[in-house]
Amino acid sequence: MTDSHTDRFTEALNTSAIYAITDSKLMPGELLFEKAEAALKAGIGCLQYREKTADPAEKKQRAERLLKLCRQYKTPLIINDDLELALEIDADGVHLGQSDGSLTEARARLGVDKILGATCHASLELAQQAQDAGADYLAFGRFFPSATKPDAPPAPLELIAEAKARFQRPIVVIGGIDQSNAEVVFAQGADMIAVVNSLFADDNPAAALAAFPQR
Repeated sequence: MTDSHTDRFTEALNTSAIYAITDSKLMPGELLFEKAEAALKAGIGCLQYREKTADPAEKKQRAERLLKLCRQYKTPLIINDDLELALEIDADGVHLGQSDGSLTEARARLGVDKILGATCHASLELAQQAQDAGADYLAFGRFFPSATKPDAPPAPLELIAEAKARFQRPIVVIGGIDQSNAEVVFAQGADMIAVVNSLFADDNPAAALAAFPQR
């Protein structure tokens, strides 16, 4: 495996440690684009489009609009759980959960120039499989109570340091991370923090972003 895809995600890491994830409940209608652009303008590292309820045509239309915004701000757009959509609109990458298809197949279809992220929950074994399959980053969580995924099993903070020491991929952490606890996960070795409510529940995403501690 070459390092080209990892380098692409590293560019995002070097921009910001904030990995923003959209939420249709927090960002209905035009708020999706208004809040996304506010976050992009303020300087997030990457944006993930996460949509669980829209019909395929509407989802594609929204994704294309977000991609145009992301191109404007030179920020990667990653599609959640939908490899076909990512390929169709030529997004910058895709993030797959454990039930969203083969990482190996996704890597092959994406090629080396796109970003592939993988949900690893609290499992170093799943992370090893993801790294072996060609994932660019490994996502662990949840580490704190999460409004987005309230039923997700908790992960111990020590897992971050263990993963950081073991794997040669950036570590992304998710689950209830906000301005008050981000410093704790950074201290454990997290490369990037994935945020939803702590950024997009705010009427002013730029101010919310500014309140996060630096990595």
